Amino acid sequence: MGEAFSQFMHPPDILLSQTLQNSGKIKEAMAACARELSTASQTLKERLTNPNAPDGVREALSSCESVEATVRNCAEELERLSAAVAEAISARADLEERLKRSEVLGDQHRFLAFHDALTGLANRALFTDRLNQALAQGQRRDRPFAVLFIDLDKFKHINDTCGHDVGDKVLHLVAQRLQACVRDEDTVSRAGGDEFLCLLMEVQQDAVIANIAQSMIDLVAQAGSSADINIIVKPSIGIAMCPRDGVTAEMLLKNADTAMYKAKADGCGYCFAGNSTTAQSSAWEKPGKFQQGR
Repeated sequence: MGEAFSQFMHPPDILLSQTLQNSGKIKEAMAACARELSTASQTLKERLTNPNAPDGVREALSSCESVEATVRNCAEELERLSAAVAEAISARADLEERLKRSEVLGDQHRFLAFHDALTGLANRALFTDRLNQALAQGQRRDRPFAVLFIDLDKFKHINDTCGHDVGDKVLHLVAQRLQACVRDEDTVSRAGGDEFLCLLMEVQQDAVIANIAQSMIDLVAQAGSSADINIIVKPSIGIAMCPRDGVTAEMLLKNADTAMYKAKADGCGYCFAGNSTTAQSSAWEKPGKFQQGR
């Protein structure tokens, strides 16, 4: 974009440079006219005050007429230069506006590359990147975290009975409510359809995570009334802890997904993954055993 912008800016720069050069030439011409007028005026003054002075009136008047013609030409040229400067300024302003629009579009494209267009949440690509960062950070500093797999129960029924526009509104409201339950350092992502993922950083106690999951369930349940539908929106949440339930992205997501289906089958709202072994609990103490997810 920088190269293209440089090419766009080149013609106005040349125009302004030429205008300044011409303006300098006109300034010199006007200075010469002033000197000639001064000489002619002095000649006429001497003739008027001293009748015996050399007769130079005719030459002085002729010089004044020539100078006046030059001044008129300079004035016309200055008018043309003024118009050229105005055109150059307008062209520069147009280019600057185009650059601003291009930068805005660039920001929008970068945002859409890593965020869900409907909800504005992180998309699967951004979530995976942050999950891998959490795995690397956990390996270096022994910092546990949790992955939540969230699925909306019977969401297809909302689309079928109320229409996809209402379904999209519900998804947007659900996204807002999930985001309200976490901190800035945490990540909520829309994985696709009515599935969401959440990354809770530096959490160790199951009770803390359970409180967050229950808050999500309570807030999401209000999305239906906010969308003016008489259907309770109920999420099922599966929870996997790192390193307790896995030390790779693949294993954590798989265990969280399995726990989510158990929560959905049991109707209990949320469920922790049951995969807990001594080898995984001590994985961060064995550098060779810890791997980042793909």
